[in-house]
Amino acid sequence: MENQNQKKCIIIMMCGCCGSGKSTFSKIKEKEEGYIRLSIDEMVWEKYGRHGVDYPVEKYREILDNTDKELRQKLSELIIKGGNIIIDSSFWRKSTRVSYRNFIEQVGVKEGINILKEIQLIYLKADYETLKNRLNIRNQSINANSPFEITNEILDHHYNGFEEPINENEIIIIQK
Repeated sequence: MENQNQKKCIIIMMCGCCGSGKSTFSKIKEKEEGYIRLSIDEMVWEKYGRHGVDYPVEKYREILDNTDKELRQKLSELIIKGGNIIIDSSFWRKSTRVSYRNFIEQVGVKEGINILKEIQLIYLKADYETLKNRLNIRNQSINANSPFEITNEILDHHYNGFEEPINENEIIIIQK
């Protein structure tokens, strides 16, 4: 039975390769439905600046790991407040998706806060050519949501290393 005082929130985890439309989708949910958007790329950009310009390329993994910890802290605070949240990140590894789901489920438990959490995994699925075409356009402008050029080599690495969600209660949206 649902408690009327129970906090509720929907947490959407975006999933897909670079260029699949995660940021575009997230911004629409933010603007049209009032979701609070957490973007790891924007957090890196705001705190550290431009990849390869304001910090060395070799520091990217360390910076990403530190920013992930900050994102989780913000996510936890937002879940406790209640409301709908969308996480604009690639979630390209299954282990990361599982880790985030477990993290989200535990928010509020130690504090004894009863929060009804609905976790959605939205997978924007695109074929290689679609991604390549989109990235050719996106690479024309470097910004917080596209902090460095995605070369064909980087795309190959991400596309071939992407762990497609299967049987994770994912919602698949085909991108053309």
